[in-house]
Amino acid sequence: MTALDQNRPRRADAKPSLAKRSGEHGLGWLAVSPALLLLIGLLFGPVAAVMLFSLTDWQLGSFTFHFIGTTNFRTLFTDPTFWKALSNTLVYAAVVVPGTVLLGLVVALLIEASPGLRGFYRAAHFLPVMSTMSAMAIVWGTMLHPTIGLVNRALGAMGISGVNWLRDERTALLALALIGIWQGFGFAMVLFVSGLKAIPQQLYDAAAVDGADGVLDRLRFVTLPMLGPVTMFVVILTATRAFEVFDSVRVLTQGGPNYASEVLLHRFYTESFDFLRMGYGAALTVVYLAIVVLLTLTQARLLERRVHYS
Repeated sequence: MTALDQNRPRRADAKPSLAKRSGEHGLGWLAVSPALLLLIGLLFGPVAAVMLFSLTDWQLGSFTFHFIGTTNFRTLFTDPTFWKALSNTLVYAAVVVPGTVLLGLVVALLIEASPGLRGFYRAAHFLPVMSTMSAMAIVWGTMLHPTIGLVNRALGAMGISGVNWLRDERTALLALALIGIWQGFGFAMVLFVSGLKAIPQQLYDAAAVDGADGVLDRLRFVTLPMLGPVTMFVVILTATRAFEVFDSVRVLTQGGPNYASEVLLHRFYTESFDFLRMGYGAALTVVYLAIVVLLTLTQARLLERRVHYS
């Protein structure tokens, strides 16, 4: 056997290498299989079931149903109540998202600027996030009561006549939005505080050398750009939670008066569990999921262009 034959790779030597790679590939799939099964069972499976039921006339409690194609969707898109719920949800999100983000940022800046009692302020502002919204909605219902409520009593002390906040078509949705801001700004505050702590002090020193040593200059040229990733995360998370509003609507207004505070999730609950129209409710859920995914992707695409990653 020549030296060339000895150095030539053998075909039999390649087989164990290929088998080894196949075994590693199989072990990789085996390692991720529990998470994959959970993802299918908890996410893709229910979504597929909802899409299937949206094509039927199934009613809650019935053991039979018929496939009716896109009839539920055609009925949905011609239902004025659906469009009212959609517009109310968009208005609610348009108030809650900027209000929550702005208030959370301002509170985070104030807490970090004051060295004393930081832990107390953080815990106090984070308490609404830990509270059950159904229970807190009852408290807010008492505060917004037209006669004995604290809000109207405070306005009366200042010479301002109060209104029936939750039973007036002009104020019901706004009152719910303010409750949503109160509940969510503490979580945004905690995220902004974490982002502020991650900003290097050297950037502020360099900005001061360049002449940007004022409070507004530091905020504009250092703080806000460096908080870009955190801000994008907070906006997307807050918008998603705003579209999930249900508890406060169910407890305080039930979508009234005259559908002035009706939102998509509460409409789904009403159609599915009050009117027992599960097929129609599933169609509403499919449209709701499509809207949320579309808005989330749009927000991520628009905000990504303005975000600075260090």
